[in-house]
Amino acid sequence: MNEILDKAKQWLTPIFDVETQTEIQELIANNPDDLADRFYKDMAFGTGGMRGLMGAGTNRINKYTLGRATQGLSNYLIENVEKEQLSVVIAYDCRHNSKKFAKVVADVLSANNIKVFLFEDLRPTPELSFAVRHLGCDAGIVLTASHNPPEYNGYKVYWADGGQIVPPNDGGIINEVNSLDFSEIKFDANEDLIEVIGKDVDDVFIKASVKNGSLSENIKRDDLKIVFTSLHGTSIMSVPDALAGAGYNDIHIVEEQRKPDGDFPTVKSPNPEEPEALKMATDLADKIGADIVIGTDPDCDRLGVAVRDLEGNMKLMNGNQTMVVMTDFLLRKWKEEGKLNGKQFVGSTIVSTELVNDVAAKKGVETKVGLTGFKWIAKMVKDFPELDFIGGGEESFGYMVGGFVRDKDAVTATLLACEVAAYAKQNGSSFYEELLNIYVENKYYKEHLISIVKKGMDGAAEIQQILSDMRNNPLTEIDGEKIESLSDYDASTKKNLITGEVTAIDLPKSNVLIYQTASGTRIAARPSGTEPKIKFYFSVNSELDATENADQVEAELDAKIQRIIKEMKLN
Repeated sequence: MNEILDKAKQWLTPIFDVETQTEIQELIANNPDDLADRFYKDMAFGTGGMRGLMGAGTNRINKYTLGRATQGLSNYLIENVEKEQLSVVIAYDCRHNSKKFAKVVADVLSANNIKVFLFEDLRPTPELSFAVRHLGCDAGIVLTASHNPPEYNGYKVYWADGGQIVPPNDGGIINEVNSLDFSEIKFDANEDLIEVIGKDVDDVFIKASVKNGSLSENIKRDDLKIVFTSLHGTSIMSVPDALAGAGYNDIHIVEEQRKPDGDFPTVKSPNPEEPEALKMATDLADKIGADIVIGTDPDCDRLGVAVRDLEGNMKLMNGNQTMVVMTDFLLRKWKEEGKLNGKQFVGSTIVSTELVNDVAAKKGVETKVGLTGFKWIAKMVKDFPELDFIGGGEESFGYMVGGFVRDKDAVTATLLACEVAAYAKQNGSSFYEELLNIYVENKYYKEHLISIVKKGMDGAAEIQQILSDMRNNPLTEIDGEKIESLSDYDASTKKNLITGEVTAIDLPKSNVLIYQTASGTRIAARPSGTEPKIKFYFSVNSELDATENADQVEAELDAKIQRIIKEMKLN
């Protein structure tokens, strides 16, 4: 505790403003537990950059932690990019303080003689990724905490390719940041180097989104009735315009959720992965007889899709189901147009459904599988320029079409989901029936995710202990099936638990464990990169002989997952 107190007292020096000093003094006097949580570690870059609670302290998002991150980025750019005039583009979302933080970041960059393009108002994260390449910038920054609760904010860094930072740049930037004292931050802006941007970039981005998300002139878009909700976030700036630009005119926006609002007043969580977040949208869909519901998270990189099932009820697709249907649709379109020649690939991640691999393989297309996080899919596009990137996704409700945006992109993915639904409808099918047909052709894959919250310093230790136990005392059997292999991405090894054979995993190290049985039952565990959680991913599968038997097979697979959860004592 003495070490934490000494660290906190550094924030009482004149380097920090009066408001910050007052906040720290109050904590020292009255709330030692909160003080400890704010100073026991420094905010670090994870799978989604830097994200956390707002407030004073080294383990919080504030003017100084953002300033230090930006000073470190500035130093790294100056040292590693040979260019007469460096430039960075900045966007921000609807969260509290995002606009203020964006200006702080712009000030620090300009104080380091770096040209800044600053969006005039909130914008979707995929537009930021697009703008990096469109404007020829050396990096990009977006102030966002994605779907986290209102008290969070965050900071994501993009490189010149439009993708989030990956090795070696991420490590290099972190080293620069960690070597800095807060007194070294340059906060005095050079306003001549800050240029405000807006509609000029919006128009090009929307046009590119429509081009990549609208795949055929033969689709009857007038016949598709769409309900859309922005969940109080940034997508209201782009998605309605993109849908209209693509030719969809029967669009119904959830008006109560239209206005951007960092409190997200109509939902417990602005996360389209959760059915509750889309309830107002699905209720509207039932009222007006809509075909499809689309909801996006606050920074518009994730989308939730709800469609009619065989009984006509609205059913929320999970991220794996959506990515499988959209990938299958893209592959079929590419094949119809004679564009598949063995030089294409789709992208996925190690915790996403393996069904997408099977779907692509049947079309003769490779699936490249990377670590969790879209930065790894963006890296694939960069690393294999000789190949065409068709599309890629991950289980956490994200998808990316082509390479014009290098992050998960709910704008273009919304268009693609609507293309699937409209095309299916005009051919006597539906989005949901297309999914069932894929299950019949391959297997019925059922996935489930559990996130267990472990807050603070003690929680972080608990998470590490759980993973350590799973690593050092591995399961040998689950639900009557022998565990065939354990993949340890931190050790870069895959061990056959039956024969003892060990093979190398050729991916960057990551604290992820995956158990797998011979039948394809899979259990993955990893700590969240952005929240105080440990995540468990379950995947089971079974043959499906006909679409009318889907409910029965799904129930059997659900029951299997629940047995596994009970056996692992996770409920």
